Amino acid sequence: MSRRAEYCDKENRIKELRQWLERTKAASSSDLAAKIEIMGFKCLCCGRCCTGEDNSVVVFPFEIRRIMQFTGETWLQTVEPPAEGEWDLHGNFHTLEWRIKKEGASCKFYSGNGCRIYEVRPMICRTYPFYLDNDVLRCSECSGLGIEKGPHDAEIMATCLLKRCVIEIEESISLLEKYQDFERGMQKKGQALIVHDSEGEHRTIG
Repeated sequence: MSRRAEYCDKENRIKELRQWLERTKAASSSDLAAKIEIMGFKCLCCGRCCTGEDNSVVVFPFEIRRIMQFTGETWLQTVEPPAEGEWDLHGNFHTLEWRIKKEGASCKFYSGNGCRIYEVRPMICRTYPFYLDNDVLRCSECSGLGIEKGPHDAEIMATCLLKRCVIEIEESISLLEKYQDFERGMQKKGQALIVHDSEGEHRTIG
């Protein structure tokens, strides 16, 4: 793909995201709450969403800083980059966004007594198991689904879910606006690890 084609593709994607953002901001939390109430949900505090090989908690820079302030830990003590990515011509490894670090198969902040950062837990945790997929309400597998949920609790969840979706779209737009593509290459030892997020490039030795 030519540089011009890449630029046009990025601009079109940003345009689509901005349109989705406007739709999400205009969406009715009441309509969404009614769907959530019908589906039903109650957290059983089983911790299954915090453990397992597939457990991956995506966090944005502002969420990372909030967790750091709460725990007193550093950035790289709190999060890590995903393993998926590509190398550039200099052998630097590029990847996107951050995940909360894991200890074994569990989120590092999960213990037998529950979540150690519950007060500042990320939006993805606050809205689990629900998420919006192109304006359609969907849910991940969870033992708490199907349990009666009152209208008040459903409205709180709907409001939080729409807020999460707005943030995710805004973060995606910022990432794309700052992202600079690169020519692909091969892995080389001792080169940098570059994580692209909504703030730009974070470079560390990888």
